[in-house]
Amino acid sequence: MSRRDFLSQPAPENYVAGLGRGATGFTTRSDLGPAREGPSEDQIKAAVAKRSAQLGLTEAKDDDNDDDGRYQDPDNEVGLFAGGIYEKDDEEADRIWKEVDDRMAKRRQKQREAREEAERLEYERKNPKIQQQFAGLKRALETVTDEEWANLPDPKDLTGRTKRARQARMERFYAVPDSVLAAARDSGQFGTTVAEDGTATEGVNKDGTVTDFAKIGAARDKVLRARLEQQSQSSSVATAGSATSIDPKGYLTSLSSMQGAEQSIGDIEQFRKMLKSAVDSNPKQAASWIAAARLEIAAGKPGAARSLIAKGCEHCPKSEDIWLENIHLNDNRNAKVIAAQAIQANPHSVKLWVEAMKLENDPRSKKKVIRRALDHNQESEALWKEAVNLEEDVEDARILLAKATELIPESLDLWLALARLETPENARKVLNKAVKKLPNSHELWIAAARLEEQLGEGKKRPVMKNAVKFLAKQNAMPKREEWIAEAEKCEEEGAVITCSNIIEETLGWGLDEDDDRKELWMEDARASISRDKFATARAIYAYAIRVFPNSKSLYTAAIDLERNHGTKEDLWHALEKAVEACPHYEVFWLMLAREKAADAGVDEARLVLARAFKQNPDSEDIWLAAVKLEADNGFIDKARELLKTARQNAPTDRVWMRSVAFERQQGDNEAALDLVQQALQLFPSKPKLWMMKGQIYEDLSQLGPAREAYSTGVRAVPSSIPLWLLYSRLEEKAGNVVKARSVLDRARQAVPKSPELWTELIRVERRAGNLNQAKSLMAQALQQMPKSGLLWAERILNLEPRTQRKSLLAEAVKKVEDDPILLVTAARILWAERKLDRAQNWFEKALLLDRDVGDTWAWYYKFLVQHGTEEKRADLVSKCVLNDPRHGEEWTKVAKQPRNAGRKTEEILKLVAETLS
Repeated sequence: MSRRDFLSQPAPENYVAGLGRGATGFTTRSDLGPAREGPSEDQIKAAVAKRSAQLGLTEAKDDDNDDDGRYQDPDNEVGLFAGGIYEKDDEEADRIWKEVDDRMAKRRQKQREAREEAERLEYERKNPKIQQQFAGLKRALETVTDEEWANLPDPKDLTGRTKRARQARMERFYAVPDSVLAAARDSGQFGTTVAEDGTATEGVNKDGTVTDFAKIGAARDKVLRARLEQQSQSSSVATAGSATSIDPKGYLTSLSSMQGAEQSIGDIEQFRKMLKSAVDSNPKQAASWIAAARLEIAAGKPGAARSLIAKGCEHCPKSEDIWLENIHLNDNRNAKVIAAQAIQANPHSVKLWVEAMKLENDPRSKKKVIRRALDHNQESEALWKEAVNLEEDVEDARILLAKATELIPESLDLWLALARLETPENARKVLNKAVKKLPNSHELWIAAARLEEQLGEGKKRPVMKNAVKFLAKQNAMPKREEWIAEAEKCEEEGAVITCSNIIEETLGWGLDEDDDRKELWMEDARASISRDKFATARAIYAYAIRVFPNSKSLYTAAIDLERNHGTKEDLWHALEKAVEACPHYEVFWLMLAREKAADAGVDEARLVLARAFKQNPDSEDIWLAAVKLEADNGFIDKARELLKTARQNAPTDRVWMRSVAFERQQGDNEAALDLVQQALQLFPSKPKLWMMKGQIYEDLSQLGPAREAYSTGVRAVPSSIPLWLLYSRLEEKAGNVVKARSVLDRARQAVPKSPELWTELIRVERRAGNLNQAKSLMAQALQQMPKSGLLWAERILNLEPRTQRKSLLAEAVKKVEDDPILLVTAARILWAERKLDRAQNWFEKALLLDRDVGDTWAWYYKFLVQHGTEEKRADLVSKCVLNDPRHGEEWTKVAKQPRNAGRKTEEILKLVAETLS
């Protein structure tokens, strides 16, 4: 017998072509995975075992079951300890291990989340979506001309679609006569039209009789009209659940306009049959009776509903729900009788007793019912609460509560209610007695602390300190989050001292030094501030500062809290504590001096700065703050003398810049020029000094020296973008557009990816009338910096027609992440389209994103001047003054002008808003 060659042999069992090299199927265009999966691991194992058994190499063996019978418990095959008793020690051990697991998971939570986020971004960068890969090519299609587009070759038909379309065109259809279609339509229908004589045209029955639809309709209308007239005559007095009058003619007329009535009636009939079947099959099921009664109510048959629910009460006398439903379906008189029957059948049902009490009208009868209920249910907390609420005399209520706490010692609410009604001394005794009965209740300790606060001894008696010790001993200490919630509750109810004591004693509970306690506590404080619980946040900051006495971030957060939500005295107190704890941190001294100057006067601010000088004798910030204080209050000579002393004691570049700026503000350009020449000899690498020198020459109308100053400056500091911009604008102002373009080209070589330089070059071309060149430059700039909001804003507002603005804006918002300039651009476009509410929302989004951009405040203020209220404008101005913005293209132009020196933030805001267009 000849042996077949290899290629002619049949494939082995479970053979999959290409499995060895991983080619088990084609992939889709989105790389979603193989088109079909290969054999599973179990199938491969089974095939190998079968093949081995056929060849006689090894015995087929099932390795899935690794459990040996000798290792199993003959009495319990699912676990050796499954029948053990779960005791309190086991519960405590589980709780401890859970806390350990939670703490270990929380210890590196932020680092883990940051690492996972970085890994996700790296994966998305290395594996971009197909849409992102082709985004550049799609954008490049705008450069394709109409001629090139027309010359594109037609695609080949690779799918056979053209062939199928051609075959479809070859098919022919022939029209069928209308008579054939009509006959087919009417072949399986019954006629329902009525002739003039009242007979059905095609409604003949099998037995030969004819259905007269007209007579049936007339008889139905006659019977219904008679019933409605009878009902309207007998219902002159309104009763519960019925109408006072009925219009038979109007009711019959309205029947014609009702749609879906037959369907709803059919549904009710179907549900009625279903519920009747359920009741008959299981009459002891109370829910079925209740559902059947409610169905009749929905169908407008209250009498049938009452009859059904009465039968249900007979079959289910021990169900309080069915008795309650019966009570609700009847009027007050019958309901009392039903309630008595219900209570007789269920004397220990608290709900039925309470419902019976509600049926009574006078307080005396209510008390009588409740007391009879308490005779049968002495340990019902709800009944005791109802009894106490019915008492008008405080003394009677106290007696009832004392009896209730004796019978129900584990009721926390009753103990607290009794403590509120007692005198302070007796309240302490009541709470002490309650603690013995309920040793695991922290609410009792909080009530005791609030009692001491009401007596004026909240800061003297360490109630919460004792509470923490006692609860920890009882293993009943709540978590930190629960204590913070209790503190916020106390603050909401006016117990501020108790709130502070709770935070002081419990905030550090369960935290070790290894935990990031400072960040955790700051997060707790921010969460409380977001819920308007400022006293709780203040207490959290106070405790955190005691643990970290030299933390600048904690003091800064506490100061911000007092500035935004506290009084001036609280702010001064917080700043005084900050400068005492961090005497060498100039920021706190400057903040304190500014607050004192604003509210307490110049003399108090001088005293603060004098104290700051003692702690920081060589601090340029304090020197400059002292100069600003004197200059703003009109003491020019004293400010000039301070600057002179500062240049000797703290000769930094900032001090020299402030000296030059001060002389420019006073109008003495010659003195300013002399100072800037001296400063450049000491600090030739400071671009602001070169900018000041050029601006002084511009003020003196000396363009040549100004050009020389800027040219020398960009050679000394080629990385200064503002210096390049001033140089270019000087040349453009002098009419040298070519020179300005050359300057910006050199600037782009020195600082390659600068949106400001690209934007300025585009504006130079646009102002020169070279719109096509400006668009070409914009395309290059966006290709290098696609996430620049400044470039997108310039393109949308100045380079493209209005019809394309919205589409470009949507594209820009997708590409640019959180840029205030782009958000303001969106708001301006919506403003121009008169979509004022949406424009206001975009302005507010921009402010939330970056409050230091003055242009955003100015545009929003200009918007509110035209479309806002006086209150809204005043609110915006106050927020702008509070945030004190310092940046923005238009803002800096106005704020840096010497004539605007000393102006307040509100004045600068209005000046900038006037210059915007």
